[in-house]
Amino acid sequence: DGLITNNGVFTGCDSLKHLHLVEGAVHETISALSLDEWRKDMNEEIDSINQILPNAYAGFYDAFAGDDHDDGVKAHEIRRWIRSVLRKIIHYQAEHQRFVNEAGSTLHHAL
Repeated sequence: DGLITNNGVFTGCDSLKHLHLVEGAVHETISALSLDEWRKDMNEEIDSINQILPNAYAGFYDAFAGDDHDDGVKAHEIRRWIRSVLRKIIHYQAEHQRFVNEAGSTLHHAL
C-alpha cells in the first residue's frame, strides 16, 4: 500500500480514535457491488478501524529522555486495515466479474 511507511507517524497520538474514509472511488466501488451482503460486509470492514483505534496503544516520544520512544501500534493497525479493505474490494470485484461473465454466457446460450 505504501501509504504509511513510518511506524512512528502516529506516535503519541492518543486522540487518534476515528478515521473517516473520504468519499470517492472506494465508496463508488462498494455501491456498485452486486449483492447487499457484499456492500454490508465492506461497510463493516471500513468501520472496523473505528473499533480498533480507541484501544490501540499510541506509544510515546520523550526528547528530554535521550530521544526515548515507543512507536505504538496505531500505524500498524491502520496499515493492516487498509490491506484488509483492499483485499476485500479485489475479492468482491472478482466475484462480481464472475457473475457478469456467467450471466453473459447464460444469455448467449439462451439465444
